Amino acid sequence: MDDSHAAFRLERGSTGFHYIGDAPTPEADPRSCRTAWYAAARAAGGRVTDFTERRYPQNFHSATLTNRDGTHVALFHAQSPLVAFVDDRRHYYTDEFRDAPAWAVSLNDFGFTVLSASLLRSPLREEDTAALSTAELNQIKYWQPETIGATLFNSWD
Repeated sequence: MDDSHAAFRLERGSTGFHYIGDAPTPEADPRSCRTAWYAAARAAGGRVTDFTERRYPQNFHSATLTNRDGTHVALFHAQSPLVAFVDDRRHYYTDEFRDAPAWAVSLNDFGFTVLSASLLRSPLREEDTAALSTAELNQIKYWQPETIGATLFNSWD
């Protein structure tokens, strides 16, 4: 979970957008996300209360589990193996991210990277977007997300 903003770069497909004729964006298999979330629930000593696959225009799946420490909500990016934690489910996010509980490191065993709240709340900088496609850069220009998290976990249409 050590992810320095200085070393972070949004990869092509991070926003979920591409133009017709562009190579399609990668897709994270929702079944893999669900499997990892059930394993995380076991590591947390809790139970999965739901896993919801993305619904247009969201570019993320959402999942909830409950354990003795309360309710935990995770967002699984639909294009990249990235995970963010939030306090509650919303249609979109700007800076409502929180740090993951310690048991979330179990998601790494399934190839996921759990992003820190400080990274997700960081302002979006031009150098963060160097690898994005023209379609993605146009969406950023239109929607004007202020944070890395709002760019990664969006509901743009």
